[in-house]
Amino acid sequence: MNLRNVVIGMLFITVIAPIALYTDRFAAFAPSSSRIDFFGDVTSFTVPADSGRLNVLPQESSTVVKEPIGVVYTTNSTQEEVVASSDDGIIQDSIAAADSQSQAVREHKSRVLSATEERVQSQTDAVIKRVTDSVSAQQESRSDGTDAASNSMDPKSLASNVVTQLASQNPFERKPGAKPYKASGKDHPKAKVGKQTDQNAMSDIRVRQLRDQLIRAKVYLSLPATKNNQHYTRELRLRIKEVARVLGEATRDSELPKNASEKLRAMEQSLMKGKQIQDDCAIWVKKLRAMLHSTEEQLRVHKKQTMFLTQLTAKTLPKGLHCLPLRLTTEYYLLNTSQQQFPNPEKLEDPLLYHYALFSDNVLAAAVVLNSTITHAKEPSKHVFHIVTDRLNYAAMRMWFLVNPPDKATVQVQNIEEFTWLNASYSPVLKQLGSPSMIDYYFRSHRASSDSNLKYRNPKYLSILNHLRFYLPEIFPKLNKVLFVDDDIVVQKDLAALWFLDLKGNVNGAVETCGESFHRFDRYLNFSNPLISKTFDPHACGWAYGMNIFDLDQWRRQNITEVYHKWQKLNHDRTLWKLGTLPPGLITFWKQTYPLERSWHVLGLGYNPSVNQKEIERAAVIHYNGNMKPWLEIGLPKYRGYWAKYVDYEHPYLRECNINP
Repeated sequence: MNLRNVVIGMLFITVIAPIALYTDRFAAFAPSSSRIDFFGDVTSFTVPADSGRLNVLPQESSTVVKEPIGVVYTTNSTQEEVVASSDDGIIQDSIAAADSQSQAVREHKSRVLSATEERVQSQTDAVIKRVTDSVSAQQESRSDGTDAASNSMDPKSLASNVVTQLASQNPFERKPGAKPYKASGKDHPKAKVGKQTDQNAMSDIRVRQLRDQLIRAKVYLSLPATKNNQHYTRELRLRIKEVARVLGEATRDSELPKNASEKLRAMEQSLMKGKQIQDDCAIWVKKLRAMLHSTEEQLRVHKKQTMFLTQLTAKTLPKGLHCLPLRLTTEYYLLNTSQQQFPNPEKLEDPLLYHYALFSDNVLAAAVVLNSTITHAKEPSKHVFHIVTDRLNYAAMRMWFLVNPPDKATVQVQNIEEFTWLNASYSPVLKQLGSPSMIDYYFRSHRASSDSNLKYRNPKYLSILNHLRFYLPEIFPKLNKVLFVDDDIVVQKDLAALWFLDLKGNVNGAVETCGESFHRFDRYLNFSNPLISKTFDPHACGWAYGMNIFDLDQWRRQNITEVYHKWQKLNHDRTLWKLGTLPPGLITFWKQTYPLERSWHVLGLGYNPSVNQKEIERAAVIHYNGNMKPWLEIGLPKYRGYWAKYVDYEHPYLRECNINP
């Protein structure tokens, strides 16, 4: 009996008591409804607005604590404590309880991660697409001649690139000491700029590769080793045609056809064969140098030919303009003496009228000058035109203006041969033009030591008509002002105001051309000569002939003609300036030129296709200076209309000579 009580007591101590004790302990770990509710409602947990600062949760302006975006880290401490028990039954019960708690934690984790799951997935897809695109670009840009299979990246490398890109953009991975990641809806600006730069750089890579291949293929064809291999030559020619057809006018890769990559690889393979055929790279270098030298020589020859043909075309009279003076001359000599006279001879020396000086051998050009001037004149009867021409065109010029009188204006046509005072003993330039050295300069057969600039060999420089502008007081002894005009101008406004300008004691009124650097004195004069360098400023503004108002009283008072003669004698060997009338004009009227407003005279319509349209429309006179005259086929079409509207192409003489717009 006593033994039974002892055994029962021991069983109670060793079995029953531990069961009761551990049952109470696990009651604390049992998943109660209130604990589960806590995990389920944590996202809507609220605190008073005046509560103190919480160190665990991020502070918000609202009292509602928002769910943090990130990974909720879990621990296995609960399970480890349970496993520490030595009793098997208690261990299993504890594991069951821990499983229930772990299940609740997993449910909470899935809810927390749901907010970031889509963003992480989109970033992953973008990274994978970028890596695969870059691999495709690398495959297409390879030029070693291998096939696509050998160029493709192995799966391990591809996976490695993807993992690297994903790791670099992992929003949850933080380095030691780094600040917590904050979600943002915007990409980093530097990343955007870098991506755009890469896209721009890669936009024409295949186009440039195809062009390079064409150049290399053409070089291969010109090499001796390639020419000796007929089979390879045919293959390479075929590849060149294919690549040229694919390339077309494309400037970006997006404009290439779908088979461009295939043709690029095929050409690269053919070029690799050609590289193996060649024996010595020195041959390549020598051949390329020869091609470069030959191309440069051809370019130099073509430029020289172009310059010569342009000058020739500019100075050659079209067939229609050659026919017109012949036809007019014939008609003129059929007139009797009384019919050959112009009306109003009393106005020719009236200083109160507006007198023009025009020296020309071009009948049609002179007609345009008169027609355009009279069209815009407010008082046509006060305008007097003095035309001086050479012996060959004298009858034709008179006949034209007898048949086509310019409204109420007065016209005088003179023959330069009638100026008996203009001879070699009086005019140094006339003496020089007839000298053997000048004739040799223009007409000698050998050109080795001749001037390379063809414009200085212009035949107009041999004509005294071009130098007649320096003798205006002798030609018009009773006039005090005269407006000098060239025959390649068109008048668009009334010019009467020029006669009332105060030239401030100067002789010449002209529009300056120093807006362009090549129209300064150093462009026309030889400043290496001490006579020029010590007298003139190389940076002084030039001015233009073509429309100049001259004060003949001041001209006579300052003896300007004698100044001109002095410098012409000093330039007998053409060392001070080349031929022409503008350089001696700049010297003769040095510090004697009054600058007119630019709108009076706009130049450049005979060589510059970029003259401002508004300046042309505002100009009183437009000037076709240069080789591209409006009556020539090489004239600039955009400016020809300003000149052509003053030509009556229905006139019988023009139709007989086939002069058309």
